[in-house]
Amino acid sequence: MDFTAKNAEHVDFGGEVDYSGHQWFQEPPPRPEPQPVVEPYIPEQSVIMQNEAFGFALGAAPNVLYGRYKQYGQLGVLAWCSEFGELIDSLKELGFRGNMFVTTRTQALRTCEEILKLKLDIEMQIILMYLSSQVARLRRFLDGERQWDDYPAPKFPLPLDYRQFNPS
Repeated sequence: MDFTAKNAEHVDFGGEVDYSGHQWFQEPPPRPEPQPVVEPYIPEQSVIMQNEAFGFALGAAPNVLYGRYKQYGQLGVLAWCSEFGELIDSLKELGFRGNMFVTTRTQALRTCEEILKLKLDIEMQIILMYLSSQVARLRRFLDGERQWDDYPAPKFPLPLDYRQFNPS
């Protein structure tokens, strides 16, 4: 193979091209159109107030949960999970409308971490699983790419002689 980049079929005999009638650099090159100036997004006052209210509610959520646990026990946690689900639905609606601020999202993720760090002695595993699923639902909406491993492990009690249920 010939790698010299010369083609044997084309021979240059050295004849010069006449450029005497050509005028160089008479027209400037075309300039690109300037980009239109985009107005910065200024949210409405109602959107700002909504985000502030969500930030306050999310900031107070771990304390409210702990208060319900202290006051009503495990059933207080169950009732709070239902209220938290309504808060999640409202946050999702705010996000789908494109009105969720980054600070609100950050506060929501921080709230999820704080909820799971609470030392709640929940023996009804279904309530623990419901609480974890609500936190997972909010986290999945806010950051669907990330995987978390800080969920509490359910502790299902096994009977003393669990082999008695073995069909063999």
